[in-house]
Amino acid sequence: MTTDRIVHIVAGAFVLISLALGVQTSPFFVDANWLWLTVFVGANLMQSGVTRFCLLETLLRRAGVAQG
Repeated sequence: MTTDRIVHIVAGAFVLISLALGVQTSPFFVDANWLWLTVFVGANLMQSGVTRFCLLETLLRRAGVAQG
């Protein structure tokens, strides 16, 4: 598995988890403040698209994961 695939999987999982915890109609609802995690992930995806810097990708490369 490559760094690109791992970053996409982690970002998607964070969005789905935060929506499950933040949307009132969800059976897993905890608090609406969990939706801020979705905002954070989206902002980081936009920032990494513009600057080509992604902290998770850097950490994965240092850990020896193949670049994608």
